[in-house]
Amino acid sequence: MIKKLLIAVAVAALLLTGVMFFVRGSLDGLVKDGIEHYGSAMTGASVKVGKVEIRTTDGQCIISNMEIGNPAGFKTSHALKVARIDVAVDMSTLTNDAVLIRKIEIAAPDIIYEKGDTLTNFDAIQKNIAAYLGPAKPEEKNTGGKKLIVGQFLVLDAKAQASAPILAGKTVVIPLPDIALKDIGKAKGGVTPGELGQVITSALKKKLTAGFSFDSLTSVTGKVGSAIKGLFQ
Repeated sequence: MIKKLLIAVAVAALLLTGVMFFVRGSLDGLVKDGIEHYGSAMTGASVKVGKVEIRTTDGQCIISNMEIGNPAGFKTSHALKVARIDVAVDMSTLTNDAVLIRKIEIAAPDIIYEKGDTLTNFDAIQKNIAAYLGPAKPEEKNTGGKKLIVGQFLVLDAKAQASAPILAGKTVVIPLPDIALKDIGKAKGGVTPGELGQVITSALKKKLTAGFSFDSLTSVTGKVGSAIKGLFQ
């Protein structure tokens, strides 16, 4: 009898372990698919994620090899590419109307700021997100519109580049100071994922334009082009 009981307990433990691995794997895959699907829909650019790892025990999430491409009409390869994003979620708030994300940290991203014929790529992404937000989507109505509060948002040690039509897809390195935002959405009880995207894109654009001007880039490249042309006359 005892032997049979031990066997039953062992089988139950194995089944439970299998279910836990399946649920965790499914959750990781669902989040990855959600980021790619809704991210692409919101930004009007291809959003790809290599892998998502979620630890349900402490709310830690690691997003690996994320890339946000550019909307149509831009020549550079991407707007943002990052090897790792660390996200810390307060698991006790998952059933609340607003989920608390304690921290989002983007370390050493590769960012390309490109000026097109009329807009920059970040202007275009912001415009696409605004159009996506528009009237509430059917899925938001059905779920009651789950919102987010972000305690701390960090972009650290970014590598930034700029491009303009005169460079034909080539880039030049530009400065980008670290970005630190606090309590996003707290004052109004949370923001939607789309609104969070707008806040982040706006913060990136503000830092990119603080120490860089496309007019100066055009002026410098124009002078260099004229000088090179003069060598062959």
